Amino acid sequence: MKIWNVGIIGAGLIADFHARALAEIPNARLTGVCDTIPARATTLARTHNCQAYDSFDALLNNKDIDIITIATPSGTHMEPAIAAARAGKHVLCEKPLEITLERMDAMIQAHQESGTILGGIFQYRFDDCISLIRQAIHSGRFGKITYAGVAVPWWRTDEYYHNSWHGTWKLDGGGALMNQSIHMIDILCHLMGPVTSIQAFTGTLGHTKDIETEDTAVAILRFAGGALGSIYGTTASFPGRHRQLEITGTAGTVICVEDTITCWEFADKQPQDMEIQRRFSGDSSRGGTADPAAINCQNHIRNFRSFLKALEEDREFELNGRQARKAVEVILSIYKSAQEQMVVNLL
Repeated sequence: MKIWNVGIIGAGLIADFHARALAEIPNARLTGVCDTIPARATTLARTHNCQAYDSFDALLNNKDIDIITIATPSGTHMEPAIAAARAGKHVLCEKPLEITLERMDAMIQAHQESGTILGGIFQYRFDDCISLIRQAIHSGRFGKITYAGVAVPWWRTDEYYHNSWHGTWKLDGGGALMNQSIHMIDILCHLMGPVTSIQAFTGTLGHTKDIETEDTAVAILRFAGGALGSIYGTTASFPGRHRQLEITGTAGTVICVEDTITCWEFADKQPQDMEIQRRFSGDSSRGGTADPAAINCQNHIRNFRSFLKALEEDREFELNGRQARKAVEVILSIYKSAQEQMVVNLL
C-alpha cells in the first residue's frame, strides 16, 4: 500500500482539522507544515509529530511530499497552489477554492499544465444523507422538483471579526456567504445543477464594526431544470441554529437539518424509506452554529480518502477544481446582484 506524504500550508484552526483527519487515514502521513508565523507551525508540528517549515517554498522543496493541503486565509490560496503544481505536488484546497474567478482559473490551469490534481474541500458533500438525496433525485423520486433552498442561520461574536482576516474583502472575499454558507451553496450546486439566474440582497446588520462584508444575505434562484430556490446565510442570528436543506417537488419532499433527516416523504413509498428515517433521525450536533471549532473532522476524513482514492485509481477527483469553483461563482453573482440591484444571469 502506497503511503501518501502530505504537507499542510497554513497552521491555523482549520489546519488542525486536516492534521487530525490525516491521522485517521492509514495510507496518509503528515510530513510537514508551514506558516508565515513560524511559532504557529512549530506548535502544530509538535502536536502532530512532523516537520515545521517557515515558508511554503521550503515545504515544497521536500521531495518526499506528494500532496499539499492549503489551509491559509481564503484570498491567499492561489500562490501556494500554483507553486505546488510547478513542484509536481497534488493539491487539496480548503473552501473557497479562491475568492475571484480569475484566481481560481489560474489555479486550475496550473494543475492542468503540470499534470497534477487540484481538488477542493467541501466536506459536507460526503455526508451519507447527501448521497441518499442525490440518489433520490437521479431516480426521479421527487417528481418535478419545484424548489430547493438552504439556510445557514449562524452566530459569530464581534470578537470573531476583531483584528482578523475574517469579514475582509481582501482575504475573506466576503462574509456570511463566502465563509460560512458556502458549504450549503456547494450542496445546492452539487444536487440541483447549474443556477441560471439570481436576485439578491445583502446587508451588514448585526455587526457594526471590524467587518467590511455582509453578515446577512438572502438570494432567490432559478435552476437550469426550472426549479426555484433560495439561500439564506447569516452570522447575526443568536445563538446560532442548525444549517438546513430542503428539496421538494410534485412527488416528494426531503428536509435535512445538519446531519439528520427530519422529513423523507415520497408518493412512491419504498421499503428502505423507514430505515432511512430511523437511521438519520435524532438530535443534530450543533456543528459550527456559534463556534467554528465545534465541527468534527469525520467528513474531512471522507473528503481526504476520496481524494487519495482518485489518485490511486489515476482518475479525476469528483470534487475537482471546476466543481469547487461553482459555489464561488454563485456567491460572486449574489454580491453583484445585491450591489447593482439587478437580476444576474449566469447562463
